[in-house]
Amino acid sequence: MSTPSLTLYTNGTIITINPRREIILNGSILIEGSRIIAIGKTGSLYYHDKPISHFSLPANTTIVDLTGKVVIPGLINTHAHLAQSLLRGLAEDLPLHSWLCDAIWPLEASYKGDDGYIAAMLTIVEMLKSGTTCFLEAMLTHRSGWENVVRAVEETGIRACLGKLVKAQETNPQLNISDPRDKDLSNMSVSAALAAHASHHGAFNDCLHVWLATGTPRGSPFSSHSAIGAACRAHDIGLTMHCAEAARDLEIYRSQYSCSPLQFCQEAQLTSPKTVLAHVVHPDLSTDLDILRRTGTTVSHNPSSNCKLASGIAPIPEMLRAGVNVSLGTDGGPCNNSYDMIREMHLASILHSATHQTAGIVSAYDALCMATINGARALGLESEVGSLEVGKKVDFVVVDACGVGCAPWDVEQVAEGGVDPITALVHGCTGRDVERVVVDGVVRVENGELVGIDERGILEAARRAVRGIRDRSGVKARKIGETKYL
Repeated sequence: MSTPSLTLYTNGTIITINPRREIILNGSILIEGSRIIAIGKTGSLYYHDKPISHFSLPANTTIVDLTGKVVIPGLINTHAHLAQSLLRGLAEDLPLHSWLCDAIWPLEASYKGDDGYIAAMLTIVEMLKSGTTCFLEAMLTHRSGWENVVRAVEETGIRACLGKLVKAQETNPQLNISDPRDKDLSNMSVSAALAAHASHHGAFNDCLHVWLATGTPRGSPFSSHSAIGAACRAHDIGLTMHCAEAARDLEIYRSQYSCSPLQFCQEAQLTSPKTVLAHVVHPDLSTDLDILRRTGTTVSHNPSSNCKLASGIAPIPEMLRAGVNVSLGTDGGPCNNSYDMIREMHLASILHSATHQTAGIVSAYDALCMATINGARALGLESEVGSLEVGKKVDFVVVDACGVGCAPWDVEQVAEGGVDPITALVHGCTGRDVERVVVDGVVRVENGELVGIDERGILEAARRAVRGIRDRSGVKARKIGETKYL
């Protein structure tokens, strides 16, 4: 019988995000295949209920020294648009509805061929290199190409929940909102989404899950949205939806449906523990937080996007106090310009202190939980990922916190009142400090570089693809102010 292949990571600062909120200074993680089989202080680790040392492990054990490094669970991005990385910088300084109607939707409707594959690869590469090991695609459009994105997930090895877009019907013309993607309406049906679920859910060693995705209701029949909710409940499929993102959306709920955003969602069977509502910047506080809590529905907080598009700031402290599960998302390239979840954690932590004039109302630990265990809970994966515990999947990130951005943080001083490693991570690091990323037991980033992926080739393909998208859509980037090109 062959001896199992083990990997022992030693001497790291391990932020576990376990129920006891333990941070293991000088800690070790023992891995067998894709599972964590032991975790604890270096030198006092147990394997099969017996203390171990490096010398008692099998001869083929790989030992990785993490001295001076911080180890966290893999980051989980619960609101990302894979197709939009190609559109970064093409829709600057626009409010949400102009941003959608005049730029993003025409651009997305102009994708063809491998554009969706190139965009997905570009997005995933950025996410992996900045520490994201799992994501929820918020609205996979028809022109991106379903098979294009599935192919990218397979090639990169990331853990993915793909939300296939279902459109209720054409956008109500009375609202003066046009969507050129409506030309593909027949390909964005419930039946098409169910077919994708039947063919791909659980693929790639269960690293790919298929969800349904829908947009903010804009005057379409209530029955159409109820049919989407009913399909998800009948087939036990996760659902993600943009909800109450802009102030105008709240007006639409009230004028078109005579209810609040969450009352609409609840009545249409769209709320559940397997539902992730993105943004929820403008809920009705008198009714909606209670509905979120009672139904177990998650809110994906996207602070950078909400700030950039002038949508407002979601009432996250109020949601947390009400017992709502709040996760974190980056949204897309043209409304954030980044898929870096460490940057997003930093903003999520400091933003609400300003709006509430209460320092620390959302702590760095709160933000880290949003990006890890809360995200796992949102996706129904909390028993597998989201924290570093025995029996869970090997999804983790190693961050080098010894650079100038974190100085003078020193793990040796933590116990005596030095800077907490969570503070150093959330407020001192960015995705560029990520050194190693492991997904499902496989190293995908090592020494800050992708393993087995041609990053240079992807960047060159992206530059070629965006030229064609711009030409076909007629959308050009806006100049900033009175700048001139010489």
